[in-house]
Amino acid sequence: MTQTIHRSDQELQTNVTDELSYNPSIDAAHVGVSAKDGVVTLSGNVSSLPERHAANRAAKRVSGVRAVSDDLVVRNPSTFGVSDADIAEAANQMLKWAVDVPADTIKAGVRDHVVTLSGTVAWQFQREAAARAVMYLRGVTALTNNIFLTATVPTEGLKAEIQAAMLRNAQLDSRAIAVDVAGGEVTLSGMVQSWADRRQAEYVAWSASGVTSVKNGLAITS
Repeated sequence: MTQTIHRSDQELQTNVTDELSYNPSIDAAHVGVSAKDGVVTLSGNVSSLPERHAANRAAKRVSGVRAVSDDLVVRNPSTFGVSDADIAEAANQMLKWAVDVPADTIKAGVRDHVVTLSGTVAWQFQREAAARAVMYLRGVTALTNNIFLTATVPTEGLKAEIQAAMLRNAQLDSRAIAVDVAGGEVTLSGMVQSWADRRQAEYVAWSASGVTSVKNGLAITS
């Protein structure tokens, strides 16, 4: 039994390594990969925060990956010649220019090349848009998203609304996904076939009016 698991882990490690190497936006030579019981650990260093995110997405695309542990580190940004003040100025300007971030709602602070976002918006996609607006800036090594969602009254029949949206979605098997709602908090449980399905189910839940929190407990079957 142990020998079978070992071979499976070795195969998974190889497949993830191959997927990282196949992605032109990732310098796979600096990324280490290990696997145990379907959990993949990424280690080493990358040149930017987007490259770190790309490595995580690549690993999650591989069949058989149940979870990803991210131990990657963005390389010392001192070689970029960019200060915290430079990053803060650029980040706040990018937030002003982003069409999907409400005007004058989000502020960016920077310390040791780590950007922290604060403020309040109405929708999760706006939180994600704010993060996306600043993460591609040169010199940024990490991002902390402290943006709060406005507490709104959930629409009546919120659970049924989310279930109907999942039923419409061609990517999801809604029969395998359970939706529980308490106020504006949504909990997903059940089984999906891939990380793409897991993320899609979470996206569907966040899209409903009045949702302020989504707990994604969906497990990967393959």
